[in-house]
Amino acid sequence: MQIRNFSIIAHIDHGKSTLADRLLQSTHAVTDREAREQLLDDMDLERERGITIKASAVTVRHVHNGEEFMLNFIDTPGHVDFSYEVSRALTACEGAVLVVDSTQGVEAQTVANAYLAVENNLELIPVVNKIDLPAANPDDVAMEIEQILGLPAEDCIYASAKTGQGIDKLLAAICEKLPPPRDSIISETRALVFDTEYNDYRGVVVYVRVFDGRLNIGDRIRMMGVGRTYVVTELGKYTPKPTKVQTLGAGETGYLIAAIKALADVRVGDTITLDIEPASEPLPGYEEPKQMVFCDFYPSSSAAGSGGKGADFEQLREAVEKLNLNDASFTFQTVHSEALGFGFRCGFLGLLHMDIVQERLEREGGVEIVQTAPTVNYQILMTTGEIREITNPADLPDPNYYEEIREPIVKMEIIVPKECIGDVMSLCGARRGVYKSQQYISETRQMLIYELPLAEIIYDFHDKLKSMTRGYGTMDYELSGYHKDRLVKVDILINGAPVEALSIIVHRDSAEQRGRALLVRLRKEIDRHQFEIALQAAIGGKVIARETIKSMRKNVTAKCYGGDVTRKRKLLEKQKEGKKRMKSVGNVEIPQEAFMAVLDQGD
Repeated sequence: MQIRNFSIIAHIDHGKSTLADRLLQSTHAVTDREAREQLLDDMDLERERGITIKASAVTVRHVHNGEEFMLNFIDTPGHVDFSYEVSRALTACEGAVLVVDSTQGVEAQTVANAYLAVENNLELIPVVNKIDLPAANPDDVAMEIEQILGLPAEDCIYASAKTGQGIDKLLAAICEKLPPPRDSIISETRALVFDTEYNDYRGVVVYVRVFDGRLNIGDRIRMMGVGRTYVVTELGKYTPKPTKVQTLGAGETGYLIAAIKALADVRVGDTITLDIEPASEPLPGYEEPKQMVFCDFYPSSSAAGSGGKGADFEQLREAVEKLNLNDASFTFQTVHSEALGFGFRCGFLGLLHMDIVQERLEREGGVEIVQTAPTVNYQILMTTGEIREITNPADLPDPNYYEEIREPIVKMEIIVPKECIGDVMSLCGARRGVYKSQQYISETRQMLIYELPLAEIIYDFHDKLKSMTRGYGTMDYELSGYHKDRLVKVDILINGAPVEALSIIVHRDSAEQRGRALLVRLRKEIDRHQFEIALQAAIGGKVIARETIKSMRKNVTAKCYGGDVTRKRKLLEKQKEGKKRMKSVGNVEIPQEAFMAVLDQGD
C-alpha cells in the first residue's frame, strides 16, 4: 500500500475545513448520515467562531487506478496567530494542498503558508476553491498564484468544496504528484511527536509521525528529550473515529497511549525511540515559537483579596499546564502582583491566540480569570553592556542602570484594494511605520510592505485595517529585529501608589496623550468610593496627567435645621477628618475592565 502525507493550508475562511469534509466523504471515511459541516473542528470554540484552532490529523484509504493508497492529511488553522500549528503539521508531511478562494484571490496568509511549505521542501498542489459562487473568478486567481507564488496556472485544480466539484481530480493529483514518504534511513525506530493532548482517564495522548523503523503495542519506548521510558498500551489512527491498530510503520501517522501521567514527560518536537535498541541521534525537532504578546492571568479570587494562595491558584496552575500540553506555542511562568496576588505571566503568538487561550482556560479548566492588558517584549541595553529582555513594563530597571530601550519591529505584508492604499498608508504612518516597498498583484489589489513597531499593531490595527478596506484588507507579519527609539515607561498611580499591572512603555512623543487617555478610561471604569481618588500618570518622578474620581458624599447636615451655623460647620469638619482617615487606610477596588482599559485609547 502506498502512503501520502499532506497538509491542507490556506488563508483564514478560504474553505480548508469544508475541503477536508469532502475528502472524508469522497474516500467513504464517513457516511452521508455521519457527515456534518467542519467535521474535524471538534472544539466548541472552533464551531462557535467558525475558525480552526487546532490542526487535526486524519487517515483515510483511497483506491486510484486499481492501487490502494493510505492518505494521512492534516487540516490546519489559517489565522496568523496559529502559524506554529501549521509549521508543525508541515514537518510531518511531504506535500501540501494550497487552497485559494476564487472570489478573494491570494491573501497575506496564503503567501506566508506557501513560503513555509517551500522552506520545508514540500510539493505544492494549488486548488482554486469556491468556483460555484457567482463572484468566482478562477482564471484570474490562477494567474495571481502563478505571478506571486510561481506555481504554474495550468497546474491549479478548480474545485468547489461545497458541491464536491473537482474533488476526484484533487484526489488523483494527490496520489500522482505528491511524493511517498522517504525510506527508513536507520534500522532503529524514530518517531516525531507533533501534537499532544491530555485525557483524564488515559493520560497523555501522543500524536506521532514514524520516520524510521516501526512501533508496536507492548514496545518499551524512550522519550529521547527527557529520558523517560514507558510501555505502549495502545496505538491507533483517526479515520476520523479513533481506530486501534497493532503497529505503526515508517511513513505513517497515528496516536500512542502509554499511561503517561506526568505532563512534563512529553514535549512537542521530541523523538520517540525503542528503549532496548535506541537511536543514536534524535530527529530534527521544531524551531521554538517566538512569543509576540504577553499578559498576566490571575484567578479572580486573588483580585478579591485571597492572594491566590488557595485552591483557585492551584486550579489555574493545573488548567494552564494541561492546556500547554495541547498548545505548546504559549509559555507561562509564575508571577506575583501586590494588587492581584499570585498568577502567571503568559506569552502568546498574537492577540487572537491570547483570547483563545483565555477562553479555553475558563471553559476547559473551569477557572475565572482576571487578565491584564497585553504587552510586548523589549530589549534593555544595560550600562554594563548586557542586553536584558523584559516582558512586563514593571520590570524595567531604574533609568540610571540602562542606556536604551529597544522595541520589537515586524515586517508586515498588507494586501489591500488599490482604492484604499492612501488610507492604509496613513494608518501605517500614524503607527510609526516605515514604508519599504509596493507590489502589484492584480488590476484591483496591491501588496504594501512596511516595518512597524509590534507594540503599535497588537491592539486595534487589524480592526482599523478591516474597517477602512471594507473587510478586504489582509495582513501577515514576522519579527524582523529590535530597534532603539525614544521610549519611556509611564506609571499609573492610584492615590499615590503605583499599580504595576497598568504600567505601559510608549514613545516619548505620545506619552502624555496615551497617559491622559488611559486615566480618562480608568475614571469611567473605577467606581466612586467614600473618599476622593487621585489618578496620575507619571514618567519617573514627573506627573504628566491627572484625573480625579470625586467621593460619594453623605449629607451630614440634613438633620440640622435652624440653630447656629457653627453646629453645621462642626459636623462638616468632622466628616472631613473622617474622609482623610478613610483615604489613608481605605483600599481602591479596581475592576477587571480597568486593566483592559489600556487597550482602548484611540489614536
